[in-house]
Amino acid sequence: MCAIIVTEVKHTMPNAKVLSEKQAIVEALAERIKGSQCGILVDYKGITVEEDTALRTEMRKEGVEYTVVKNTLTKKALDKLGMEGLDHVLEGTTSLATAANDPIAPFRIINDYSKKLNDRFNIKAAYLEGKILSDAEIASLSELTSKNDLYAKLAGSLNAIIAGLAVSLGEVLAQKGGSLEAAPAEAAE
Repeated sequence: MCAIIVTEVKHTMPNAKVLSEKQAIVEALAERIKGSQCGILVDYKGITVEEDTALRTEMRKEGVEYTVVKNTLTKKALDKLGMEGLDHVLEGTTSLATAANDPIAPFRIINDYSKKLNDRFNIKAAYLEGKILSDAEIASLSELTSKNDLYAKLAGSLNAIIAGLAVSLGEVLAQKGGSLEAAPAEAAE
């Protein structure tokens, strides 16, 4: 004789403390997304601890906040902000990189790592100033140089202009029979 034992499985609601903690996470995530100029959702499956540590170090240097996120809580935070178009990417391993100051930095860093790590680190989706970006827009932003590189190029260009002006003024002064060394002494008289 065979006895069949049937047990009843009761589906219980999470306790109030767990629910409160999850709501706090959703609120914090929504505030982080709302306060950032851009954000990138990344599939990070298969990267090593060493690669992840190097990535996080580079992100911190550029002022980018990078964390692993839970898909369901991220979906709730995005829905709360009216960014429902990202539900299809919220599966599997997901991390979120956000930047409040330099919106290009996370795109550039993640693009570089994506190239280094091949199919182990990929951009799932991204937004810029609340707008969900197409794959073409993500690719375009990923190829831009950093804000600091742009400042350095601008400073170099301005330096070249000023140096050219100084040479030209020196030549004009020499044509007039003066010299740069004599000018301060004559001005003092």
